[in-house]
Amino acid sequence: MALDKHPMWKAPQHHMDSDHQHDHVHWIELFYDLIHVVIIFLLGNYLSDHLNPIGFAIFTGVFIAIWFAWADSSVFNSLYVSTDIKHRFIMSSQIVTAMVMAASIPHIHDKGWMYFALAYSANRFITAYLYYRTDRLGIEETVLANKVSKNFAALTVIFAVSALIPAPYNYLLFALGIISIQLLYMLPKIGVLECSRFLPRLGHMSERFALLVLIVLGEGFFKLVITLSEKGIYKVSPDVLVNFIFGGISVFVLCWIYFDFVGNGKPKNTKKWTLVSWWLAHLLVMLAAVMIGVALSGEVKVGFWEPYPLKYATIGCIGLAVYLLSLLWIQKNIEYRVAHRFATAKIRFLGVFLAMITLVVVPFVPALIGNLLWGSALFSQIAIPVTKAYVTFQKEEASEP
Repeated sequence: MALDKHPMWKAPQHHMDSDHQHDHVHWIELFYDLIHVVIIFLLGNYLSDHLNPIGFAIFTGVFIAIWFAWADSSVFNSLYVSTDIKHRFIMSSQIVTAMVMAASIPHIHDKGWMYFALAYSANRFITAYLYYRTDRLGIEETVLANKVSKNFAALTVIFAVSALIPAPYNYLLFALGIISIQLLYMLPKIGVLECSRFLPRLGHMSERFALLVLIVLGEGFFKLVITLSEKGIYKVSPDVLVNFIFGGISVFVLCWIYFDFVGNGKPKNTKKWTLVSWWLAHLLVMLAAVMIGVALSGEVKVGFWEPYPLKYATIGCIGLAVYLLSLLWIQKNIEYRVAHRFATAKIRFLGVFLAMITLVVVPFVPALIGNLLWGSALFSQIAIPVTKAYVTFQKEEASEP
């Protein structure tokens, strides 16, 4: 076999130019996703330790920044099928930058910032180099790779400078860089989305989104189990154990409603706004999932009869509302599936309404009542569609000749 036909030495190739492209995620990409288990866990810990408006703002900003770094790398790997040995070394370097970012998170509001911003800058530089390499090798004959590599190279400088200047200017400059990333994708005429070959493998990206959602939701189990293990499972009362079980089932149902109704769903068309909506809605779904995971860790901090901790309840109720609205947004932008007949906007809005009612009453009622209300908001999103589907399919079957 010639070297250039073996995955270890075969040059990167745009998926539109390949006769053998597929949508499955490569193990290198999966390994890159795994480091985000640590990042998301540490981000959740940061939010738990800083449950106040400033802490939430920092958590949200850092999550968005890390999500874009992950997504930009995923888009490259979706556009260009790259498995050669040099690409593997490049990806290993990008994994190292993610490791440094993760280690910086517990102290990101002070001495950890410089390390985070410099690692983020290096991460952006590596993404720029991936595109530059495809351009230099002549793999991309249009302006696409050259354009994106220049964009990310410029952003590399912005993020590096933000590591070295004093607060609050460092945060403002960094935020400007994050906003610029999206503008360089979306702006009319000059945005990368205007390039005809800027069309990732939609099945591949939907699988990447689904895998990261699974990772993000799985952090909710981490939070619950670690919180209880640190407290001592033998020390807690039976009602705390019931709350613990309720939290675990809730995480499972969150996965259920994502995968049944939108998981692995491809956009219904390749129009720019459809792709942008699909992209941003997944960002919000994952952000909300982390919020809910942190909120559920409060289940082992309270029994049945005292009120649920208000700070945890606040991010849990708002997180659930955002999660359900984001699912609806994704559903509107992906290909139709049978489940969409029963997961209607009315059901999603019912869940949002119940979540907001829970937020209003939770300081004044026992945690048992708060859990029942919040659980009704969540479990209704499965119970109602499944019941409607069962009844509908039974009637349709009975009416068949």
